[in-house]
Amino acid sequence: MENKRDITDWLPLTMAEVKKRGWDELDVVIISGDAYVDHPSFGTAVIGRILESEGLKVAIVAQPNWKDDLRDFKKFGAPKLFFGVTGGCMDTMVNHYTAGKRRRSTDAYTPGNVSGFRPDYATIEYSKILKKLYPDIPILIGGIEASLRRVTHYDYWSDQLFPSILESSQADLLVYGMGEQPLREVVNLLQKGVPFHQLTMIKQTAYLKHKEDGIPKNKHWVDLEINSHEKCLTDKKLFASNFKHIEQESNKSFAKRIIQGIGEKNLIINPPFKTMTEKEMDTSFDLPYTRLPHPKYRKRGPIPAYEMIKFSINMHRGCFGGCSFCTISAHQGKFIASRSQESILKEVDQVTEMPDFKGYISDLGGPSANMYKLKGIDLDICDRCVAPSCIHPVVCSNLDTNHDAMTNIYKKVDAHPKVKKAFVGSGIRYDLLTKTYNKKADSSIDRYLEQVLKHHVSGRLKVAPEHTAPDTLRLMRKPNFEHFKEFKKSFDRIDKKFNLNQQLIPYFISSHPGCEEKDMADLACETKELGFELEQVQDFTPTPMTVATVIYYSGYHPYTLKEYETPKSKKEKEKQKKFFFWYKKENQDFIRKELNKADRPDLIERLLVQKGPQNKSKGGNSQKPKWLAEQHQKSSAKTFKKKKGKRVYSNTNNDSNPSQIKKKSFKKNYKKR
Repeated sequence: MENKRDITDWLPLTMAEVKKRGWDELDVVIISGDAYVDHPSFGTAVIGRILESEGLKVAIVAQPNWKDDLRDFKKFGAPKLFFGVTGGCMDTMVNHYTAGKRRRSTDAYTPGNVSGFRPDYATIEYSKILKKLYPDIPILIGGIEASLRRVTHYDYWSDQLFPSILESSQADLLVYGMGEQPLREVVNLLQKGVPFHQLTMIKQTAYLKHKEDGIPKNKHWVDLEINSHEKCLTDKKLFASNFKHIEQESNKSFAKRIIQGIGEKNLIINPPFKTMTEKEMDTSFDLPYTRLPHPKYRKRGPIPAYEMIKFSINMHRGCFGGCSFCTISAHQGKFIASRSQESILKEVDQVTEMPDFKGYISDLGGPSANMYKLKGIDLDICDRCVAPSCIHPVVCSNLDTNHDAMTNIYKKVDAHPKVKKAFVGSGIRYDLLTKTYNKKADSSIDRYLEQVLKHHVSGRLKVAPEHTAPDTLRLMRKPNFEHFKEFKKSFDRIDKKFNLNQQLIPYFISSHPGCEEKDMADLACETKELGFELEQVQDFTPTPMTVATVIYYSGYHPYTLKEYETPKSKKEKEKQKKFFFWYKKENQDFIRKELNKADRPDLIERLLVQKGPQNKSKGGNSQKPKWLAEQHQKSSAKTFKKKKGKRVYSNTNNDSNPSQIKKKSFKKNYKKR
């Protein structure tokens, strides 16, 4: 229990904690934009525990003050090996701003859900400060912000192209993707006495080198030179054409080394490691995490990101969906890395022993819940594959989509004497469960869907068709909407068979590249005729390292170089969003006017005149079951405030924050679609 723990159970945050461990100096100091939560869903904790397991003395500076005399950056002095820097579990600009570029007033990775505890572009800001204070100490950057900004990229918030974050931050080495494998090799070589500046052959890392020094030789790697940063600045088509190579090489089993010129330097991106094995995954998740925030935060209020996942279990990493707007595969990889059943059940035991556990596991999942253990039948074929998605435009004939391993784990967790109910809160890929789309589907998908709906849904099953228009869906790398309709039939059949009285809640995106107003009108009609009044919707946000963002900025698809238009202005975006909410009276005059202008009286008739079916799955706010209301009350995010000199807490709805941590963050771990 937490009150029996010693402060040394956590990695140290203060010099007093360092001294209590009997240490006189540190090997590595980690600077993080997040509060320190010692849990395997938080990258800083994972990296810290990995370094600790290698015998290193590690301390963390969590959310340092970058505006004062920089005492937070100085408190541990210079580490023996290097500084590790991360902006946190989210790109800081996604964390700070909405799709409309409005500054958020909350930060789910900060105690009390309070904003303002990290700078914009935190990885850059922290690294530049450290370079001024300790110019001779190497800096290694990692995490999602570094990973997705490792090459020339479009930054939506400044509306311009940025060079590699290595150039902007002045860091010495970048680790991209999930960092366990490269980090262990970095430590191994440093402990053998290899100087930091000679760490040029480690997979899944990137660095800058002056052109006059040449490219380090490696007979096992093939080099691929892409258009320089300067060329990208002058020609949007050249920038777009780069991304095809970047995405393909990021997801290959045997990738090329990527070289890009930046001024007088070369950016060198080494190939990635192969997907982590089950044993490697278990090793990472079985480290001695307390699973708790550091005790120093007790008086500052809960950390919403932690509250969301404190009773959840991450079963796997990676996603082979390859959605055009999603960054998961760019960071976690296309191939699925799964934990063993034993490791998962061991963590279930740990969760059930937590002092405030009430019997409810909030999620058994991963980036996409139903990809655990799914992989190629013939891995040699996978090794030669360059496709960014295993399930678009069709489900790969080499993909084993049997869902029995997942169903079996769910049943074993259900059988745990201390578990009342275990939810599958992560997003489910409905297309894998639809026989009209997944031609390889066997009876296991029926068993899986029945198990989920009967035992692991809180009354609402959320899936993400994202759109209804065929052309937009193709750009998104999502299946035709007809397959969602088929899935809905399966959902309704099972719901009726077992008298479950559940809701199906679809997610949709507006203003995606290639999406026009007529497409949004069609979306409104299609969903109305299925009985939905939409509530789970979002405006497309361009984030670095996605196909959709490249199209948004350049106007070209990186694979075909075909031109596409994208809604960009605030007015265009607001128009598209209004079609989601056709059922609101304040939007109906606008919709009627726009459809008249488009000479589409047929859509006016379908949308505003004809009555749609009454559908319990429409997405309205239904009354929560008693057990769910109790659980929600216990885990509600609370915001710390001051009032008349007293500390008070008020419940806060965090829906406006992307760290709704749609367990596609992490999901689960490292974020957002």
